[in-house]
Amino acid sequence: MKLLHLGDLHLGKSLGDFDLIEDQKYMLDAILKLIETEKADAVLIAGDVYDKAIPSEAAVRLLDSFLSRLSTMQVKTFMISGNHDSDDRLNFGSWGLQAHQIYISALYDGTLEHQVIKDGDTEVCIYMLPFVKASRVKHYYPDEGIDNYEEAVRTILAHTKIDESKTNILIAHQFVSGRGEDPALGGSESAGTQSVGLVEKIGYDVFDAFDYVALGHIHSPQRVGRDTVRYAGSMLKYSLSEVNNEKSVPIITVNKKEVEVELHPLKPLRDMRHIRGTLKELLDKKNVKAPDDFIYATLTDEDIINDAMAIFQQTYPNTVKIDYDNSHTRKIAQSSISAFTQEKSFTDLVRDFYQMMYGCEISDEEMEIMQMAAGEAGVNDEAG
Repeated sequence: MKLLHLGDLHLGKSLGDFDLIEDQKYMLDAILKLIETEKADAVLIAGDVYDKAIPSEAAVRLLDSFLSRLSTMQVKTFMISGNHDSDDRLNFGSWGLQAHQIYISALYDGTLEHQVIKDGDTEVCIYMLPFVKASRVKHYYPDEGIDNYEEAVRTILAHTKIDESKTNILIAHQFVSGRGEDPALGGSESAGTQSVGLVEKIGYDVFDAFDYVALGHIHSPQRVGRDTVRYAGSMLKYSLSEVNNEKSVPIITVNKKEVEVELHPLKPLRDMRHIRGTLKELLDKKNVKAPDDFIYATLTDEDIINDAMAIFQQTYPNTVKIDYDNSHTRKIAQSSISAFTQEKSFTDLVRDFYQMMYGCEISDEEMEIMQMAAGEAGVNDEAG
């Protein structure tokens, strides 16, 4: 049995002023061809299906087309929600879609939904855990003493009957880390949205009962702790931090209890590149390649160039952003950082950052953890 693992489609996303629907359709078409070539039996979609809670009409049509084609190909689809998705919108019509072998779990309701698929002697139990917050799990298990995300997920699994003699696969959308090592971040999921005070991290050993864990939330494709706990990553590069990512899609082959993972590279319609140099160097014809790619340009000219974007887009029409790196910008950046930090304590800086990211005050418990961590790292004199 073969299963293809996708995550973080972010349908409807834009890159600067550029609509990515055409690029996303191109990539989904390529994935459908891969499914056909590899004769995959099922597709696992690990959340952040849409880029916004209220997706655009074009994004909804694109998902509808993709799911319809999978159904026509007799490929089973298992899809969960991510933190970018609206639970209710993604869940709409889910019961009716099951008749077309499309299974959606978008809202945790106190039970971990699962389906069983068979192929000859191979039987696979697929569990679907949509994106959950600790507060929602605590609502169903008020006596469990749930204070963070890991305790929430552990509680969910503790209240789920999992037959470990069978092949079990989990689809989840959370921030999962290895032993003493965080996953390499990429994309719109910045460190600030994933771990403040370490409360949102989940250790990969929570999932020891599963033979494969199909993760979403981190855009950089990678294993976490073991080869069979894996982020598929996003199918396209969605931010400058992903510029060096090699995008791929895992295909999981299951033979009874044996699980093998093979990564298949994905090639986009238009790549994303970061180029650096003077305007003259970058626009020299001998240096110009793949001009239709999405371009982030860093100019090293000492003087600001008037209308640089318009000039640049004559050669690179899909230029997303231009910035400068020269003696002036470095001096300004250094003086700005110094002025900002010298007047604020570590506690004030953390409080301001938390307020900016979450729109609320950091709790005393989270602040204590941050102070302890910073003290151990030697960057906070207040921790002593």
